[in-house]
Amino acid sequence: MTQDLIRLLPEASLAGSAVAGLLLGSYLPRHRQWPVRALAVVACAAGLVLTVASWPGPGMTVFEGTYAVDVPTAGARVVVLVSVLLILAISAEQTRGDRRESEFVVLVLLAALGAVLLAGAGDLLLLMAAYLLASVPLYALTGFAKDAPGTEASLKYYLLGALLGVCMLFGVMLLFGAAGATRYPELHERLAGAPVALVVVGAVLLLAGLLFKAGAVPAHFWVPDVTEGARPPVGALVTTVPKVGAVIAIYRLVESALQPSGLNWALLVAVIAAVTMTLGNLAAFFQTSVRRLLAYSTISQVGYLLMAVAAAGHSTLALPAVLLYLGAYAVTNLGAFAVVCALPGARSLDDYRGLRGRHRWLALSLVVCLLGLVGTPPTGVFAGKLTVFTAAFDAGLGWLVVLAAVNTVASLFYYLRWLAPALGATPGTSPIERPGRWAATTAYVAAPLSVAAGILAGPLLSALHGELLM
Repeated sequence: MTQDLIRLLPEASLAGSAVAGLLLGSYLPRHRQWPVRALAVVACAAGLVLTVASWPGPGMTVFEGTYAVDVPTAGARVVVLVSVLLILAISAEQTRGDRRESEFVVLVLLAALGAVLLAGAGDLLLLMAAYLLASVPLYALTGFAKDAPGTEASLKYYLLGALLGVCMLFGVMLLFGAAGATRYPELHERLAGAPVALVVVGAVLLLAGLLFKAGAVPAHFWVPDVTEGARPPVGALVTTVPKVGAVIAIYRLVESALQPSGLNWALLVAVIAAVTMTLGNLAAFFQTSVRRLLAYSTISQVGYLLMAVAAAGHSTLALPAVLLYLGAYAVTNLGAFAVVCALPGARSLDDYRGLRGRHRWLALSLVVCLLGLVGTPPTGVFAGKLTVFTAAFDAGLGWLVVLAAVNTVASLFYYLRWLAPALGATPGTSPIERPGRWAATTAYVAAPLSVAAGILAGPLLSALHGELLM
């Protein structure tokens, strides 16, 4: 038991800082709650150090196999903790000095903890609990500003999340009834002899909730409304952190529990990936709101990530591709949102007209991040996307690779619709205010990190591939 608890120290740092931050914020003056934010930064840094210092081997679990402490979980910890650090910096201008600053930080920490638990869950009951922990704080954060757009977005988010949460519960019930167990290894052994119809219905209902957390079709409707209605830092959070846990959870569920159940899960996930990337790109084509454009962009990115999930069990590159892509996407997406947060008054594409002449470094960061989201070398998303394509091709999904390549080229159109006015010499009619210092600095940091992830992709992939084959 003691050894199990030691292996969970990164998760404990998040949980402990959330509880301590809530208590500390109750005693601090309402206009001076920065110690709670500092505590969160220290906890995330400590979690990163603990994760790297005790990097796990393959197949390690705790608490009788209900929670995996392996390479995918460690990767999720790193990506989530780095993302939280960037989000805390992005949100500094908009929440610093707010009378509910401590509540904001605590909710971010709890949502991050839920995402990590989603990634490591090896039991259906723990998966359900992690889903709730990763969802409920985000409902509150979406309506944090207490304005009309945020309240409407929060209500839509909650209703869809509650519906699909109930679907997940029914899925857990059906799979437990079919296999008589909830742990993934036991499901793997027993689902092969269970009634196929019962297993299929239960698994589809279970996957529906995870697809909702990932923002994939057909549970994607909340993404643009929440991203536009909530505060920009919250939009950055909901389009990044939950996806890390959800995608790894889908991968783990498909590979570890559902493979022997009789249905071609690879084809099902491949079809979902194809529809998700295509719909996300098509919907982004004529968006004029920068936040809605990024929302549909993140939907398309989930489609590319699901390609590697479809290759689970058929390619040794599948899991390394997922981890590399998630890390590169998180940094790049947060960099783009950092630019949006730095210029809160610029809501449409035309509002960015003439950005290069006024804030050249911010414009350069926007160029790197948006072209990175396309998958332009030498960024990390390019390396991740190339690895995902290779894994899908190895798994016999050549048609999906061709469709993804077409979607990648097509996505360049709507990113250029944003970059063209930003890099143009003609100033816009809407003045671009002085950018927020913390958000701008985050953009300046995220853009080089995106490039560095691409340059270091080779050694990272070699290390991940070697550890997963041990």
